[in-house]
Amino acid sequence: MSNYTKSTNFATKDALASGNPLKIVKGTEIDTEFNNIATAVATKADLASPTFTGTPTLPTGTVAVTQANGSNTTTIATTAFVQAAIALLYPVGSIYTNASVSTNPATLLGFGTWTAFGAGRVMVGFDSGNALFDALEETGGSADAIVVSHTHNLTDPSHSHDYLDVGRTAFAFGSTSGPDFNSTTASTSTTTSTASTGITIDSAGSSGTNANYQPYITVFMWKRTA
Repeated sequence: MSNYTKSTNFATKDALASGNPLKIVKGTEIDTEFNNIATAVATKADLASPTFTGTPTLPTGTVAVTQANGSNTTTIATTAFVQAAIALLYPVGSIYTNASVSTNPATLLGFGTWTAFGAGRVMVGFDSGNALFDALEETGGSADAIVVSHTHNLTDPSHSHDYLDVGRTAFAFGSTSGPDFNSTTASTSTTTSTASTGITIDSAGSSGTNANYQPYITVFMWKRTA
């Protein structure tokens, strides 16, 4: 933007003696001054709804620089203020995720020190009542569920089978001179025998691994450390 600079000091002409040709104000002098004024005015921003060109700056210490965070006024904000406001969204310890860009957030966002975080792990909420989750950045779990070798016990007691010996009658015949016979009746009896099932079972299982992944989706994760 141009500032108006007066080319002719008209006041000094009054001090000149009468008849001095320099005492006369010439049309070219007036024309030059008006041209300088027109150039200066044309390169100034309007008071209402100005359109700036170049790189406008604000003086250090103005409201736009020192205004409180969270202000929703219409005051102009500098890039320094905007950058500071964005940095508040990601304080030290924050996690930044991106599903397509692997660039370090220090480059993407323009602030902070960031390190890659949580490779191959999912995050779980802090829980002071659970020893597994009661410390920040505590790790645990396994990608594979291990089946440990173990034994199988089987009790196969002997058992009894009972069977009934039914009573029976025997006949004895006498002389041939007449019907004469004797009979005897045997008593019943119960007999018990012992047997086993003969079941067999392997004494030990085998070790192995089994995938133990919950449903997941892969992203880039970064932690702000400074």
